Amino acid sequence: MRGTWSEESLRQLRAARHAGDWAALVALLSEQLLAEVLQQVGDAVGDAVTARVPGAEELAAQCVVGLTERDWEGDAELARQLEAALGAGRVRVLRPLPVDLEELSGLLEGDPVFGGGRIDLTTGDCWPQQADSDEQTEDDEDPERWLPVWCEGPRDGYRDMELFIATVGDADFTDRLEIAITGRGAFRRFKDVLARREDELRRFHVFAEERQRGRARAWLAGYGYRPAPRDLTQ
Repeated sequence: MRGTWSEESLRQLRAARHAGDWAALVALLSEQLLAEVLQQVGDAVGDAVTARVPGAEELAAQCVVGLTERDWEGDAELARQLEAALGAGRVRVLRPLPVDLEELSGLLEGDPVFGGGRIDLTTGDCWPQQADSDEQTEDDEDPERWLPVWCEGPRDGYRDMELFIATVGDADFTDRLEIAITGRGAFRRFKDVLARREDELRRFHVFAEERQRGRARAWLAGYGYRPAPRDLTQ
């Protein structure tokens, strides 16, 4: 029986993903619940399939089923990508771009006043609007190099809180969380209340990251790109 994600197992997941250690990743995922981290591990599982890591094809097939059943934003795009790695079905061709979905999510869903920025299409680097203003270059407007990212604000983040609250089993704690997200300062109050339950706080971080990555993936696909691994030798 697969277990839930602890702080240590999440640390191991990020380490294996960052290092490109697909064998370690496959071994870890074989022991943990896939449903909670499908967006976070899907790209790596696809790379493991390409690298012919034992057990990777079975995991990829399980991810496709989980993504199809869940059907959050970005799930369909990732499912098709995994199906392509498995050699199944006709798949829309997306150009690979070594962009960090977490960084892209920060541009898309940050403070509307300071958010937004652009992606360097030659490197996949995400440049926030603030830092970008001091780095003007002569090819600053070159559409072949830069993909602008407009901030969409915190609306989706607020919806994440609402959806997460619906998964909390404790009725009293649910009531406190629902009160916390009412009115201005909702994000801060929500996290303050959630901090009283370490297990729920950790679960929310996983939940929110999963949904944020999915939205960033869907946004990227809309421009004809898919996330690709960075060159770890650089």
